[in-house]
Amino acid sequence: MTQDSILVVTTGGTFDKQYFDALSEYHIAESVIEKLLETARVTHPFRVIELMRKDSLELADEDRALIAATIAAAPERRVVIIHGTDTMTETAKVLAEIEGKTIVLTGALAPARFAESDATFNLGMAFACCQSAQPGVWITMNGSVFDGLKVRKDRAAGKFITI
Repeated sequence: MTQDSILVVTTGGTFDKQYFDALSEYHIAESVIEKLLETARVTHPFRVIELMRKDSLELADEDRALIAATIAAAPERRVVIIHGTDTMTETAKVLAEIEGKTIVLTGALAPARFAESDATFNLGMAFACCQSAQPGVWITMNGSVFDGLKVRKDRAAGKFITI
C-alpha cells in the first residue's frame, strides 16, 4: 500500500444533503467529509477540495469539465470524488480521459447526516479502493467495487449493477 496523499473532491449529492423538517426541501450543505474522516481516525494523508454543492441531476457538461480539470491539474495520483449517484456514471466517462490516476467515485443513497446512512461505509470503501486499484476510474457503492465504465444505477433495486 502506498502513503501517497489522496485528493478528496466533493461535488454535493445526497452524501451532503441536509433536511430541516418533514415539510422542507433538502439543500446541499457544507460537506461533512473532513468530520467523517476525523471521526474514523483516518491517518492516511489526504486533502479535501469542496468543488461544488450540487445534486448530480443538476450537473452540466461545464461542471464535469471543471471536475476533470481540477483532477488533471492536481498533483495527487489518487482521487476520491463524492458525487451524487444519479449521474455518477456520466462523470466517470468524462474522467476516463485522465491518464495515470486512480479515480474513485462514491456517494450515498442516504445523507451522511442520517444515522442509518451508507455514506461512511462508502467513503471507507473509496479510500481503500483508491489505494489498491490500478489507475483508471472506479465506483464504490454499498460494499462493491465497479469499473466506472461498466456499471449503472438500478433505481428500482436501489443499487449499482455491472453492465
